[in-house]
Amino acid sequence: MPFKKKSEKKQIKKKSTKRKVSQKRLSKKKIIKKRPTLKKLVATAAEKKKIIGIVTHYFPKVRAAVVKLKSPLSIGESIKIKGHTTDFTQTVTSMQINHVPILQAKKGQEIGLLVDSRVREHDIIYKE
Repeated sequence: MPFKKKSEKKQIKKKSTKRKVSQKRLSKKKIIKKRPTLKKLVATAAEKKKIIGIVTHYFPKVRAAVVKLKSPLSIGESIKIKGHTTDFTQTVTSMQINHVPILQAKKGQEIGLLVDSRVREHDIIYKE
């Protein structure tokens, strides 16, 4: 009798491995839709409007955003911030680099920008 039990165990093991293989095959057949990358979003947006920069971080308590600039920006200019859930227009009232207020920022700098509403990472800033 113990012989039959061993053979039954072997059959159970074989079935379980077959199930694992079939699950692996199913997972390989799934089609994964790729999201557009940030570079593609920026490239398509650049054709429509003038891009100033991209939000890299947001500080909610002080309502300030860290922005990586792609073109120069100065105080008093009107900008539009657009993202997945963000869409508003404002004028630039305050900018800082390393906690020092500035009047103008150059291309390539990372600045702190005071914003009127919540923004999120990867939001794009346009010139109005």
